Amino acid sequence: MSDQNSNPVEEPLNGGSSAGDTSEVGENAGFAEDPGYDGPTEDASFEDADVETSLTDADLSFLEQAESDLAAERLADLQRVTAEYANYRKRTEANREIERERIIGDTVKILLPVLDDIDRAEKHGDLAEGSALAAIAGKLRGATERLGLVAYGAAGDLFDPNLHEAILQQPSPDVTAETVLDVVETGYMIGTTQVRAAKVVVAVPAN
Repeated sequence: MSDQNSNPVEEPLNGGSSAGDTSEVGENAGFAEDPGYDGPTEDASFEDADVETSLTDADLSFLEQAESDLAAERLADLQRVTAEYANYRKRTEANREIERERIIGDTVKILLPVLDDIDRAEKHGDLAEGSALAAIAGKLRGATERLGLVAYGAAGDLFDPNLHEAILQQPSPDVTAETVLDVVETGYMIGTTQVRAAKVVVAVPAN
């Protein structure tokens, strides 16, 4: 009787595994057996979504204005840099010319006493045309002129304290303004650089 009450072990149907075996049970268990399965697909709703990508007239106007403002700013920067560079070149060239004139002026200063002697000899009539001294004087004056040295100062010129050095003043009824009466030493310029001021006698209006 004990044989009738025993619990026989039931065999799984269809040769399957026992109820505790879950190796074949899972989320993708059924899909693995399908040869046409390519994996999970995206939700079709994403493909059908209507994404708004157009810009409004206000957006386009804003972008155009921003682009125009940026171009104007860059143009102003370019113009400013160009003007600054042009001014820099002008200053550099002017300073270079002034320095060149100063160097030449310092060089020819050692010749000024010789030029003064030639002027005095000419006033006294010692530079007779065709004489050896006249030929030497001509060569020396020509050499200094090629260096840019220019003589100034003559009787009858209006007195300019920036150009003339008054060593004597004489009242004269013949003038209405201060006027150079006589030149004691000739003045010299190289370009805009004064090498030496002219020493003059000045006639002033008589009271």
